[in-house]
Amino acid sequence: MSSPASHTRLPLSLLAATTALLASFAPSVWAVSQGDEIPHVVQPGDTLEGLAHSYLAAPQLWPRLQARNKVKDPRHLQPGSVVWIPVGLQPAESAKVEFVHGEVKVHPSDEKGAADPAAAATAPAAGTTLAEGTRLEVGPDGFIAVRLADGSIVRVGARSEVQLRQLRRRGRAGSVQSVLEVQRGGVESTVAPSADPLRRFEVRTPRGVTSVRGTRFDVALGEGGQTTAAVLQGAVAVQSRAADIRALSRTPGAMLQPGQGVAIQADGTVGSPRRLLPAPDLQAVPKVVHEPGLLALNVPPQEGASAYQALVARDAQMTQVLRSGTFANGQLRWKALDDGQYFISVRSVDAAGIAGMPATQPLTVKTQPVPPLYQQPASGGVISSTGGQLLCTQVPGARWYRIQVANAADFAHPLIDENRLDTCTLPVASMPVGDYFWRAASVRELAGGAIDQGPFAPPQSFKLVQQPPALSAQAMQANDGGTTVSLRWPGQAGQRYRLQLAQELGFGRPVLDTTLDEPHWTATDLSAGSYFLRVQVLDPSGLQGDFSPPRTIRVGTGFSTSWGLPVSDSSGEPVRRP
Repeated sequence: MSSPASHTRLPLSLLAATTALLASFAPSVWAVSQGDEIPHVVQPGDTLEGLAHSYLAAPQLWPRLQARNKVKDPRHLQPGSVVWIPVGLQPAESAKVEFVHGEVKVHPSDEKGAADPAAAATAPAAGTTLAEGTRLEVGPDGFIAVRLADGSIVRVGARSEVQLRQLRRRGRAGSVQSVLEVQRGGVESTVAPSADPLRRFEVRTPRGVTSVRGTRFDVALGEGGQTTAAVLQGAVAVQSRAADIRALSRTPGAMLQPGQGVAIQADGTVGSPRRLLPAPDLQAVPKVVHEPGLLALNVPPQEGASAYQALVARDAQMTQVLRSGTFANGQLRWKALDDGQYFISVRSVDAAGIAGMPATQPLTVKTQPVPPLYQQPASGGVISSTGGQLLCTQVPGARWYRIQVANAADFAHPLIDENRLDTCTLPVASMPVGDYFWRAASVRELAGGAIDQGPFAPPQSFKLVQQPPALSAQAMQANDGGTTVSLRWPGQAGQRYRLQLAQELGFGRPVLDTTLDEPHWTATDLSAGSYFLRVQVLDPSGLQGDFSPPRTIRVGTGFSTSWGLPVSDSSGEPVRRP
């Protein structure tokens, strides 16, 4: 942005061009130094009675104009002089609430049209009529759209205060005269096109006035007193609030064309028009969101952007706004919306605080009915090709469940698509072994029989593997009968084994329960006697085979006669090792 010093003088040619451009707008551009009055530059033949008829629709009010302007001869006015027309003498108009959301308060005006601090604030509803002087106070989550008498729409965003300073008409059936006063926050206006050069539409801040005919633009008041204006359609004249006709050479205004913006500093200095940042790229922003409890969208970084302004509305014109905010990093976060069709609009904000061109796209919110939770297998888990199944939780209110299985996480070509499962369970034993993805959704039946499917849970991977076979009793080769016993069985690389040894067939209280890395086992310290033994294969995939059928092994005492018979004690029991 140019330095303030660059605005103190203008070449005569540029001054003349600027004056001509500003003059093409309503004369009220220059009214800002005289309060709520309109300056009329006297033309040959003008009289106070004629001006009263033109501006006030009541010729008999010309003495009021005479008193205000101290005119000696009401029939002979000096061409080129200025006659000030008090706005309060013009016919009054009103505005109507088009849409309201969240915390919004209406502070009514007094009988003179000014905001009445003693009157109680009310919460407006769509259709509420607003009189001149009404002050709109919008809370952190609020929004209100107001339709003026000429059809123009004024959108007041969150954390804003705006007064309907003037709602008048020029004469009995003349053009509408509307002035808004931004006291905090900002407004965006869509002004109805008009060929009437006398139609007046102004947005004022403490340091600037923005005047238009037919256009779409916004004006914002920063916390430091800076005013910014940005034009999306049409043209806008911007002038310092402190300026009047006589001060034009010292504080020139600016003419903004579509796609341009300007900043007015807290001291009233009007900056140079600058090009608005282009619309952000929303291609990567999801058009459908499913996350309940939070509306979260991420806008890719844009060069030159210091922040991002975003709105979510029911309509593409952003008249029915439900969520709004300014985000420094492009990570848009709001409280969740009900399921439905919406539109999102995002604008990048430059270093001067001027919002750029908007990007708008549809947004669908679909969170109900909520998807089930996965139970088994765990993410990336393994299930057996023999009797394996996918299992998820039941959801209250769900009539059916839909489960899909695919080779890829995008589910472009599902291998299985079951959409009316009574329980959230799907057998997959018939599928070939391999790597897969699965996802599940709840389905409810609405009144009248309509089917409503909720969003899918995020895809989850799993592996389907061959169930390890159980070892047969014949496959286990035992060397027993002595004090040292051993066992061998066939195995495969990577497999591990669980071996249990018990003295009862049910293995309720195993003498030994151990895991082995190799397909063999040896014991030298077991007490003499008979035991039951079984082995389970632990596959590298994570699956476990069934236990083998139990087999019996015998551990000897280590004592025998010369004929090889066991040595017994006096009671006939074999002599055991100590």
